Amino acid sequence: MNNILLTDFDTAPFSKINTQYYEPAFDQAIADGKEEIQQITENKDAADFKNTIEAIAFSGMQLDRISNIFFNLNSAETNDELQKIAQNVAPKLSAFGNDISLNPDLFARVKAVHDTVDQSTLTTEQKTLLDKTYKGFVRNGALLNDDQKTKLREIDAQLSILSLKFNENILSETNAYQLHITNEKDLAGLPEGVIEAAKNLAEQQEKQGWIFTLDYPSYLPFVTYAKNRELRKEIAIANGKKGFQDNDFNNEENVLKIVKLRNERAQLLGYATHADFVLEERMAQNPESVFNFLNELLEKAKPAAEKEFHELTDYAKKLDKIDQLQKWDGSYYSEKLKQERFNLDDEVLKPYFQLENVLNGAFEVANKLYGLTFTEVHNIDKYHEDVQTFEVTNESRNLVAIFYSDFFPRKGKRNGAWMTSFKSQWIKNGVNERPHISIVCNFTPPTSSKPSLLTFNEVTTLFHEFGHALHGMLANTTYPSLSGTSVYWDFVELPSQIMENWVYEPETLALFAKHYQTGETIPQIYIDKIKESANFLEGMATLRQLSFGLLDMAWHTKNPNDISSLKDFENQKFQSTQLYPDVAENAMSTAFSHIFAGGYSSGYYSYKWAEVLDADAFDYFKQHGIFNKEIATKFKDFVLSQGGTEHPMTLYKKFRGQEPSPNALLKRAGLI
Repeated sequence: MNNILLTDFDTAPFSKINTQYYEPAFDQAIADGKEEIQQITENKDAADFKNTIEAIAFSGMQLDRISNIFFNLNSAETNDELQKIAQNVAPKLSAFGNDISLNPDLFARVKAVHDTVDQSTLTTEQKTLLDKTYKGFVRNGALLNDDQKTKLREIDAQLSILSLKFNENILSETNAYQLHITNEKDLAGLPEGVIEAAKNLAEQQEKQGWIFTLDYPSYLPFVTYAKNRELRKEIAIANGKKGFQDNDFNNEENVLKIVKLRNERAQLLGYATHADFVLEERMAQNPESVFNFLNELLEKAKPAAEKEFHELTDYAKKLDKIDQLQKWDGSYYSEKLKQERFNLDDEVLKPYFQLENVLNGAFEVANKLYGLTFTEVHNIDKYHEDVQTFEVTNESRNLVAIFYSDFFPRKGKRNGAWMTSFKSQWIKNGVNERPHISIVCNFTPPTSSKPSLLTFNEVTTLFHEFGHALHGMLANTTYPSLSGTSVYWDFVELPSQIMENWVYEPETLALFAKHYQTGETIPQIYIDKIKESANFLEGMATLRQLSFGLLDMAWHTKNPNDISSLKDFENQKFQSTQLYPDVAENAMSTAFSHIFAGGYSSGYYSYKWAEVLDADAFDYFKQHGIFNKEIATKFKDFVLSQGGTEHPMTLYKKFRGQEPSPNALLKRAGLI
């Protein structure tokens, strides 16, 4: 079989990949990876940085490429066949990872270099690679005895399967639910574009009426605008019970198994809890720092959140005689109050945010800050017709990156928005291999009468993911494992969150916010209202984020063997942040993909942590001009291009000249 995945390709050859190629390609690439490791361990020369540490860093490159392609498709364009392959290959990849980290001969060479190398002969990046390589072995069991190593392998294999299963269940639950409306009166309050999209979906299924789903572009407008409270309740409860129903897709057992295995793994490696293990390699360093950070913000945000909730309750009572606000009321009355207070309606703004214009606006911001040019090309293979491909060049017209965008929901695509890569950046033999970066979102698709028009919140989402993409595209490091977004998890959100700040600035909005029919630039009065409403219900929004961070930490700092009921555990942990009454049929954890199927376990706090960094960093731009080239160059040189080559605080101080102050965030949020 001539397997394209085992050839030396540049951009991913999607159209030439037959699904049956994946498993043989994984098997062959794992075998090749094992051979590379064997060559390192059997090298007769004394271990040194080049023949051991660097050799490990550049091993398994083909396997990385195959994994990137396969698992990205499994998130963005999956099917039953791909999911079955994922279940088969996940344990193999886990076992291969263990084969490396638990190889005593390989670790002996790494330890020899770590203990004896003359540090003055190494660059800063090489010192970091050496330190991370050594720690990586220790943190993955190199110091364990044989029985413990066997146990670790078993745990890792189980965890790899459980997180895949968790995600598959959420996708199945999302796809399984539809709210089918046949009475036009039930559409009251919904924007015209949302109604049109629902009608299109019904027509595709050869049904009368309108269909709404749990995909965000369908679900969020429904709970925000639908006047019919009972239908808002129905769809909100359906969304809240994903993974928490008595069916084949229930995730309760998966959650409990995952936290127990993580705890067992951490203790096997000598850590008190999973959070202690994870946070050792984070800016926060330990659970105490995270709890102190979250609780300090909670103390500042809670009074504001409670005041806002009372205002919202009074407003709903005055408007519709509702005595008790429920979760399915929050978005609806928040939007109504926002419209009344600021005379600002997302539906009035959407015509100014045509997707193509917003994307071009992000490109123009990147050009003004970093001198990048994005040119759409049509000769690069893609995995779905919705995907767009771009060549990214710098001021010298040299290729910086290949960029993919994929913006609309579909059956095989998980909800949410994310950035990923099909190929990392690295430098080898004098050649700087440039990265292939992708952002994936779920925005409202165009209809027969309208292009894709974004809410302001979706505009910030696009800029957020584009910030991650810039971190990947501008990478300029020697080793792939330190490149791009390969940084401490509580630092990774800085490049993404800082980009959101630009969309609130008149100078930025003037670049792209133009009415899709008239071409008129967004009126200044709307820009003023966007700025004015930026802190609307910020206390409640902060409390919500803190509740997720505290729940994540609770799962990973307690002895999970004592937890029998997932729902009871959640209710207890939400007490300090709860505003709305509990919904008995719903649970958060069973669909909390960030921590049970993504990389955010013991790390959800990092969104807030990085907000402190991004508010402080953007404040620096604001003082000198939001398109100040000198500051942009410092941000590129010391943050975006450096990946994980140095400690994040060292890089941040090189950019900013000082440690970040939380005051910029508290001031921006209106909490002080």
